[in-house]
This record gives sequence, structure tokens and C-alpha cells, in this order.
Amino acid sequence: MGADSPRAVLIGSLRLQQGLAAPTIAGLFSGERFAPAPLTETERERVEAGSLAGAPPEIAGDAPDWVLPSLRAILGDDLLPELRALGRRAPLDIRINSLKRSRADALASLGHLSAAPTPHAPQGLRIPIGADGRGPALHVEPEFLEGWYEIQDEGSQIASLLAGAEPGETVVDLCAGGGGKTLALAAEMGNRGRLVATDGDPRRLAPIHERLRRAGAEAEVRTPRTGRARADVLEDLDGTVDRVVVDAPCTGTGTWRRNPDAKWRLRPGSLATRLSEQAAVLDRASRLVRPGGRITYITCSILPEENDGAIAGLLGRSGGAFAVVPSRSVVDRLLPGLADFLRFTEHGLQMSPALTGTEGFYVATLERS
Repeated sequence: MGADSPRAVLIGSLRLQQGLAAPTIAGLFSGERFAPAPLTETERERVEAGSLAGAPPEIAGDAPDWVLPSLRAILGDDLLPELRALGRRAPLDIRINSLKRSRADALASLGHLSAAPTPHAPQGLRIPIGADGRGPALHVEPEFLEGWYEIQDEGSQIASLLAGAEPGETVVDLCAGGGGKTLALAAEMGNRGRLVATDGDPRRLAPIHERLRRAGAEAEVRTPRTGRARADVLEDLDGTVDRVVVDAPCTGTGTWRRNPDAKWRLRPGSLATRLSEQAAVLDRASRLVRPGGRITYITCSILPEENDGAIAGLLGRSGGAFAVVPSRSVVDRLLPGLADFLRFTEHGLQMSPALTGTEGFYVATLERS
């Protein structure tokens, strides 16, 4: 629009985000009653012929300029298409709880939601959303209250599956939060084995108990104490765990579709804080894993510093105790056909909205020698 006034932003968003044609926009700006003043001749020309071609990437891609060098390192020539994909509305996905229903059975029963299978996740369904960006109130549906499904982005579902948790194993969800991935892991294990969920912030664990009950999922929740009495609630498991899932704290750059304001609240200082937290949680995970056991490291970030950078840090600190498991082999074994929709990095894999159609999740697998 050639300007950054509130009016210019509004007009530009109607054209770019809502996809309205120039005559439709002009009709909204009639000046009648409470309508805004009619478009000026310059505004009409901009709406009809204006283009972002040649605009700097931070403008064309609507992103903070200081993160672009990092994003270009992972996205390359796809930087602008990916940034634009991160600016569109995210789909509404659910994961069918295989402890209670198969996806085929659930799909037949959820016909009133017009659900369709997700492209990649075998237990996922995608629910259409309206032009206003809102979907149905899934949390009050009888099937939700009975534990048939959880609301979970397809990328998060894929990341949970790539952990490769198997029945009979001892698995620790080290940054469980509200329990989304804990529930997915319980379903993959068929409630057979030992699944332990914990989080450094006990407040984040509050919802997990009700979610486990509703889903019929079995997991041992270990809530750390706060204050001076704080103790390591996992100390007895050190060196015995088959698989540790680390859904690490991160900047959330891969979730800008769902949290568009987050990109403008992101500061270099917050990235430094997250890098420190990631190193600490990876070091804790490394002490839990038995010889031959694995760590699955997950972020919802597309910044290499938080992804390959964090893995390189652990490899350097561990003195050869860990080796990277090639991500392509993990994908081909667990989700055949998905490899064409991923970016493989030095140590892991990167999902993204434009390529994978999901949030920007990163996954890497390490094995203890």
C-alpha cells in the first residue's frame, strides 16, 4: 500500500490475507454510517496493481529482519514461500486415540465435522475451518469428552511417532507439559511398558491428569517440588531408560501460523535463554538413557541454533557417548513416504508449513553407545 498507517494495513490485509478483490474492498469503504471513508485514487491503484515483488524479505515475508540469516540457512531459496506459509492460518487437526477407536471408525462417527484424513499422520484427521478462521467447538463434542481424540497439529503427531516408542519399553517424556505427546506415546505403546511424564515447571503438568483419565492412557506423572525442597524426581531412573523424549522449550518460530504475535515478541535475548534451557534438558536426558537407548529431541522451531546447534552441543559435551541416528532411516522405518516432504539437516529433520503442511517441527535421534 506504500504506507504503514492503520488504514493502509487494514486495506492491505483485506487484499492479501482475506483475498478480497478490489471492487469488493471499495464497496466496504463507502463512507456510509460507520464505514471508513472511500478509497482514494492512490489506494485504488495500490489495491489493483500493488505488488510485493522486489520488497525486502522481512517485508514480503512479514518477519523480524534479525532472524532472517538463520532462517535462510535452513530454508535457502524457499525462504520467502515458507515465510508466507507461516503467515497463513493453520489447519485444525485432531489425533484419534487408538486406545479407544481406530481412525476409520472415528471418521465414520465424526461425519458431522466433515473431517478428512491428514496427509501424513496415520491417526490424524483435519477439520475444516470457516472463513473467520474458527472451527467447531471440538472440546465439547461427546466424542472428545469420551476420549476418542485430542486436538494436535499433524506435525506434533509426526514428531511423537518418530520417537519410535514401543510396547514394553521404559520411556520418559522429559518436558511433558500438558501431556499432548505423553498421550500419543501411551497410544503407540498400547499402555504396555512404563511411561513416565514430568516437566521442570510443575504448573504446566496440571492438565495432564484429567487428559490421561479421559484418554484411558497409563503414565506415571512425576511432579517436581518447588522451592528449597526441590529434588530430582528422576534420579532413580538414571542409566536405565530405553527412550527419552525431549520436547524442548524453544522460541516457537515454527508455530507462527498459530501465534502470529509471537514473531514480534521474539528477541535475541529470549533465543539465548532458550539455548541455555535446551542444553540443560539435553544433559539431563543424557544421564537417563541406558547404553543402546535413544533420545528423541523435538522443537517447534525452524532456527538452526535451537536444532542442529543444540544437538552439536550435546555431541561435543558428551565426549563420544552419543551418536546421531540418521533421520532418513528413522523416517523410512516408521513413516514410509514422508521423506519427500521433509528437509534433512546435518543431525535431524525439519518440517515446515510450505513443504510438509505442518508446523515447523524439528526432530533428531541420538543413541547412547
